[in-house]
Parts: sequence; C-alpha cells; structure tokens
Amino acid sequence: MTETGEKTRLRYDEGCLGAHALNVIGDRWALLVVRELMFAPRRFQAIRSGLPGITAGVLTQRLRHLIAEGVVLQLPDLGAYALTASGRGLMPVLQAMCRWGAQHPGHDPRRFISPTALMISMTAMIDPGAARGQIAVAGFRSGNDGFIQRLGSDGILRVETAYEIEAPFVLEGDGNALARAVYGPAPIAALAADGVISLTGDAVAAQDFVGLFDLRR
Repeated sequence: MTETGEKTRLRYDEGCLGAHALNVIGDRWALLVVRELMFAPRRFQAIRSGLPGITAGVLTQRLRHLIAEGVVLQLPDLGAYALTASGRGLMPVLQAMCRWGAQHPGHDPRRFISPTALMISMTAMIDPGAARGQIAVAGFRSGNDGFIQRLGSDGILRVETAYEIEAPFVLEGDGNALARAVYGPAPIAALAADGVISLTGDAVAAQDFVGLFDLRR
C-alpha cells in the first residue's frame, strides 16, 4: 500500500477482533490523528502541525477513512474535526502504548513531541502510588494550546483544554521542552532560569507535581 494515490486499503481478512481493530485504525498515521483530536476538535492545519511528518494528501485520506469508520466526525460549522464516542474510546489504547513504549528500548525524546502527545503520556505515566490521595491542578501552555490537568484523590489524571488557564502554576514551552520539564532530572526552577520553559505561579507546587511522573516506572 502506498502513502499517496491509494485507491484501496490493505485489509486483514480475518475474524480476529484485533485484526478488525487494525482494519479501522491500523493504517500509518491513523492512530496518531486520533491522538491529536483526543482533547478537543481541531482544524486540518492544527492536526497537521501535531504530525510534522504527514503530508496534506495522506492526512486527508486518513480523515476520510476515520470518518467513514465512525471514529472521527467533521464539524462544518467550525471547519474542524472531532472524535466520536468510538474515537474517544481509544484513549486507553494510546495510554497502553505509552506505557509499553516507555519499557521498549530505543525511545528518543529528542524527536518531535506534540503537546497533546505529552498530555496523553502524562495520564499514562503518572505514578499511581504516589498520586493516590493527592489533589492537584496544573496548567500547561504550548503555542495556541492550553491544557489544565486535574489530579483527583483516586490517582487518576484528567486533562481538559482551556484558553484561559486557572491553576496554581503554569508551565509553558514546546512539547519537547515541557516533556523535559516533566520527565527530565533538571529542577523546574533551573529549566525556567535557563529559558527552556516559562514558569508562572508556585514553583514548589510545580516541582512536586512533576515529581509524580517517571518514565522508568
């Protein structure tokens, strides 16, 4: 199957449920398109900005396929795309892939990380033992994207998009810089002093919060 000009998709002719799932979301880029839509509707170019290796033609094909399969829907009034309930149901799949990928050798965090990808990875990589019983609110901003993370006493981290961020602290930077702040060894204050990220609000609360995440877990 070629990346462009394809008229038919390569399908798995099996009754296996896993094969059926791959027929829906197994094409290259398809699951990452879902990833970029996980928290909010996005316009075509906003989706593409989170997938710098994809061409406009391939993204168009993937969106058409996901719409036909009932995973994505088009919002003509907004000029945007959004996930259906079926699409949102892929969140545990993305989280499981994050946890599996963290254990598999060869991950290179210097490669591009979209802000949405980071938010999903944080929901997967939070230490449930350390997080359980705590309540926290954290803000993140990357370009035009704003996110609020809410940690409940159940140890589950929930993410929502927000234009105005009200939180004890806000970390700002591109996806890779924010990932370095969350998962790296350098203190938040040092990264802010070096201009790697921007920090507003309570630096101690920010440091305590990022201490809940560990890629080596």
